[in-house]
Amino acid sequence: MPLDHEMLMKAEKPGRYIGNEINMVEKRIEDVRIRFSLCFPDVYEVGMSHLGLQLLYAYLNERPDVYCERCFAPWVDMEALMRESEVELFALETGDPIKIFDFIGFTLQYEMSFTNILNMLDLAGVELFSSERGEEGPIVCAGGPCACNPEPLAGFFDFFYIGEAEASLGSILDIYAQCKDSGLPKKDFLKRISNIRGVYVPSFYSASYNEDGTIASFEAVEEGAPGLIKKACLPDFTDPFQVLAPLVPLIEVIFDRVSVEAFRGCIRGCRFCQAGYLYRPVRERSVESLVKQAQAQLEATGHEEVSLLALSFSDYTSSVEAVDRLCGICTPMRVNLALPSLRIDQVSLGLMGKIQKVRKGSLTFAPEAGSQRLRDVINKGLSEEEILEGAEMAFRAGWSRMKLYFMVGLPSETEEDAKSIAALAERVVEKFFSIPKDQRSGSISINISSACFVPKPFTPFQWSAQNSYEDLMEKQRMIKKSIKKKQIQYNYHEGKLSAIEAVLARGDRKVGGAVFQAWKLGAKFEGWTERFKYDIWEEAFRLCGLDMDFYARRQRRFDEILPWDHIDIGVSKEFLIREMRKAEKAETTPNCRDGCGGCGFRKTGGGCVGE
Repeated sequence: MPLDHEMLMKAEKPGRYIGNEINMVEKRIEDVRIRFSLCFPDVYEVGMSHLGLQLLYAYLNERPDVYCERCFAPWVDMEALMRESEVELFALETGDPIKIFDFIGFTLQYEMSFTNILNMLDLAGVELFSSERGEEGPIVCAGGPCACNPEPLAGFFDFFYIGEAEASLGSILDIYAQCKDSGLPKKDFLKRISNIRGVYVPSFYSASYNEDGTIASFEAVEEGAPGLIKKACLPDFTDPFQVLAPLVPLIEVIFDRVSVEAFRGCIRGCRFCQAGYLYRPVRERSVESLVKQAQAQLEATGHEEVSLLALSFSDYTSSVEAVDRLCGICTPMRVNLALPSLRIDQVSLGLMGKIQKVRKGSLTFAPEAGSQRLRDVINKGLSEEEILEGAEMAFRAGWSRMKLYFMVGLPSETEEDAKSIAALAERVVEKFFSIPKDQRSGSISINISSACFVPKPFTPFQWSAQNSYEDLMEKQRMIKKSIKKKQIQYNYHEGKLSAIEAVLARGDRKVGGAVFQAWKLGAKFEGWTERFKYDIWEEAFRLCGLDMDFYARRQRRFDEILPWDHIDIGVSKEFLIREMRKAEKAETTPNCRDGCGGCGFRKTGGGCVGE
């Protein structure tokens, strides 16, 4: 490895940089044709907790002709040591500098990691702008949820991958191997893959702008480049690619557990939730496949917790069977079974009741809004009566600690809507004390937190204006002041960070210049509260002559060309407009299993319904 003992001993957590974990893949370089550096633009503990990274690592390394190695953003202490010693960014498996790889692939999970991407490329000795990278340099690509609006990063990447890796990534690598063997230039490779579903080559397109800063046109400038880039989607998820032997980190990470995906997509259609639209249609995994993967991972890792992942696990049609079978495996081993995404309803509480024998913690639910009117606006599909009934059932079943998640700044939110968050939490406490003392357990503790609403692409609220920082913080203070009961603790998010997130989420190509300037001014690890520097972003946008409010706080017109309109995730724009108009009237849309909303997908076996 390129780091000597002295450098490692100066680092806060040396284990971030040494690799050699249990289940790490080792291959002989001379036996592979393609080297792929899988880069996560955050620290090791965050990246190693991400299911997508484990899946991609296993999926790519299953190919005998590909060696996929990992690379994470070094923390500021190690970065300083590396720059001082002129050590370039390297892969954990071999210690080789990532600039010699065929591909440098980033996962875009969170907008505030954008400057980390530039910092990692710079630390690797790779030119930041794709136009400045020569034929000898690696192909720099990216995927993940933030790739659904790739425009703020368009100048830095050779191509983006929109959608699910298992669907088309193999075809991209096949074509690369052919081009490499034939000695074809990079542009030829990009032209050949540009018509693969999910591939977007930003240099093949050009945008022009109106005097008011909105987009006047967005057109292909390369012959043969598609006018619309369609999301790559795995049609069947019954028995998908399985990670049977995941990497086991050598230091403590955020989620140190076995994680198994139960299904993709969501039937609910909450109007603020980008994931609920990006991952449509709903496709369920078979119980057999789910149990097989969980058991194999437990045997390969020794983890003490299994987490079943989904946007709303209680909507998994085989949830009871899956939990019963996994409890049969986990309970004798004293392994905890976690269900992190549940609704506050009888099905969810029944599932929690099945797993409480192993370990009992707090319940976590997300009402999102305090008032019924606002829950209808966002199409949460949850009444106050259901929330209180669910809380009572939980308390009677022995739970006494509960976490409730809310959002502030949602479209049309009023002062009364904000105050109702405190009122709802207090009614939950009152529900606890309405139960006879001999029928409840322990003392009640309610932890509520509120995040600031960020309008995201491909949601009905993609046209909405974000509240100002002052309004967001005033609402947070109002909620805190409204809480009277000592059993309630309240935490809230920083509004300025959410403002930058909104700018980057809905930005166009011009915003890329501000990302570059912010990085030059020292912006790194901006998703970390202690590292976030709002003044740097203000200066960066000023240097570029851009107005942050134009991107974050402006209500957009339905006929406006949006920076991501050339991307097709399968949900139609007409459907999103209908949903936005229904939100304005506080009208709800039934979940996909109760009635088709005509979002653009045809009926699938998972229960998601389309036109």
